[in-house]
Amino acid sequence: MTTAVAAGGGPAVPSAAAAVALRPLPLSGSRLADGFWARRVAANQAAIPAGYERLSETGHLDNLRIAAGEMTGAAKGAVFWDSDVYKWLEAVAWEYARRPDQALRDRLRELSRTISAAQCDDGYLNSVMRLRGEERYARLWMSHEHYCAGHLFQAAVAAARATGETGLLRVATRLADHLAGTFGPGARTELDGHPGVETALVELYRETGVRRYLDLARHFVDTRGYGRATKPGFDPSHYADPAHYADRVPVREATTVEGHAVRAVYFASGATDVAVETGDAELLAALRGRFDAMRLQKQHVTGGVGSRWDGEAFGEPYELPADRAYAETCAAIGVLQWAWRLLLATGESRYADHVEHVLYNAVLPAVSLTGAEYFYVNTLHRRTGARGEVQRSPVHGRRPWFNCACCPPNVMRTLAALPAYLATGTADGLQVQVYAPGSLRSGEFAVEIDTRYPWDGRIAVTVREAPRRPVELALRVPDWAEGATLDGRSVAADGYARTRRVFRPGDRVLLELPMTARLLEAGPRVDATRGCVAVARGPLVYAIEQADQPPGVVLENIRIDPSAPLRPEHRPDLLDGVSLLHTEGLVVDGEATSPYRRYGESAAAARATPVTLIPYYAWANRGPHAMRVWIPTP
Repeated sequence: MTTAVAAGGGPAVPSAAAAVALRPLPLSGSRLADGFWARRVAANQAAIPAGYERLSETGHLDNLRIAAGEMTGAAKGAVFWDSDVYKWLEAVAWEYARRPDQALRDRLRELSRTISAAQCDDGYLNSVMRLRGEERYARLWMSHEHYCAGHLFQAAVAAARATGETGLLRVATRLADHLAGTFGPGARTELDGHPGVETALVELYRETGVRRYLDLARHFVDTRGYGRATKPGFDPSHYADPAHYADRVPVREATTVEGHAVRAVYFASGATDVAVETGDAELLAALRGRFDAMRLQKQHVTGGVGSRWDGEAFGEPYELPADRAYAETCAAIGVLQWAWRLLLATGESRYADHVEHVLYNAVLPAVSLTGAEYFYVNTLHRRTGARGEVQRSPVHGRRPWFNCACCPPNVMRTLAALPAYLATGTADGLQVQVYAPGSLRSGEFAVEIDTRYPWDGRIAVTVREAPRRPVELALRVPDWAEGATLDGRSVAADGYARTRRVFRPGDRVLLELPMTARLLEAGPRVDATRGCVAVARGPLVYAIEQADQPPGVVLENIRIDPSAPLRPEHRPDLLDGVSLLHTEGLVVDGEATSPYRRYGESAAAARATPVTLIPYYAWANRGPHAMRVWIPTP
């Protein structure tokens, strides 16, 4: 069943004057029909009401209600808890745009009134800080006051664009005016320890046209990198390194990403928005260089980022352990946001490749197939018999909520807004970026997409409406799709297959992407996965999970034969419908009796075994079994 969306823009809508190559489609220009992503979005839709219940049970909503005078009590939880409510409200707005539901609109109105009542007369808003009587901005390095404001701005913009409701937008502009009058040149110069307000201020500028919001975002971008997030009142018992706060090197001088992964990629997304809105080519070039450094040296094969549990941080170049990968869900969403903005800025398909890769292999694994449980940390290897020491450990499997609940509502808002990431437009064309059944419209040009992607590489595009002049249809050909064809003729991978002509309703264009499974190996400097391979097919990274192996075969004893064929089998009855991969390998029994042996000494005896792989995103939906993405070779 096709689902309708409301008019208006999505999460990132560059202004008319922005220096961008591509434009996102309006929400009304993108619809999902039955298919892979429609099922995932429907599961998310069903989970959104449960998010409200979780926020109620934990006390997140009580904090705002107490600050609003609707109830009495003391503040609960962390200083950033308001932000979880705002992310959930953003999810509500995008979901309402996709499938209008009066109950969602009523909830949005109800909480907008509460948030408005919780706001101080001068525009300041943070329920936890206020209820605890803490001095405003005295500990900005850890208080998340700007960070919470940023998520409020994004929720308010979403509500205005998706529903036409402006109550939350009035709250947001009052708070933004307060920030603009408190921080900036000639005023306070401290920075929030957690970036995120930058991209939100830019989007608020785009929605309202108020220039001082963009100017404040640019100030925050230009002054970061000088240690200002840790002064004054900084407590060195926290994280003393300015890199943790994306505050060690000025943005135009930085050559890589470092420190807390979420902070780093959120800041980069906001800086990219500033670059395109101000026409700052130097800034954009610096950010593109940082993105490349991340992609080439600090990103897991799944697209997740963050190598270290300590500080939830990027590691050194090529420090990419599989079993200790942190790959926080929020960091993956930040990478998605950054890649999408670089795609809009440049029009280069490699950024769309990245959007797709991260969606399938870094964001989607974080949520169960039911949409109701989540990973905070996304490991690439769960060992047999592993024991999780902390709540967020993926060893436990996905969980309904966390004591630090940033990830679940972040997933909700991202999947609710998914139609906004399917395609882009220009004055005379349409660019299809992520393949899914449904319909797309850019101006007078409208098409329908029919495909079983990611299981099948056949993408049929049928024109439904077209102007009486030449327009261009551009279909992305991923970098892995060597041998792709467009209407039977060969097209190069890593770019767009373009057709420009006067289209007529009923015209059909057929893109065929080869879906041959492939082996991947890490470069020689990635010590943690030397001697291993990963497996991919189409846009999906695969993994072996204990549940699919023969009885008695321990996952850690499997060696995959890289010379054996990888045979796909589609199983509509398994894991909500997946294509498995079957191949051959060896079981090395008894090797665990000693971790070492003399160099050159024979390994333990091996015997042949069949090996079955599933898409990585689907693991842990049958229990928290042992799993690995990087598989040893003989």
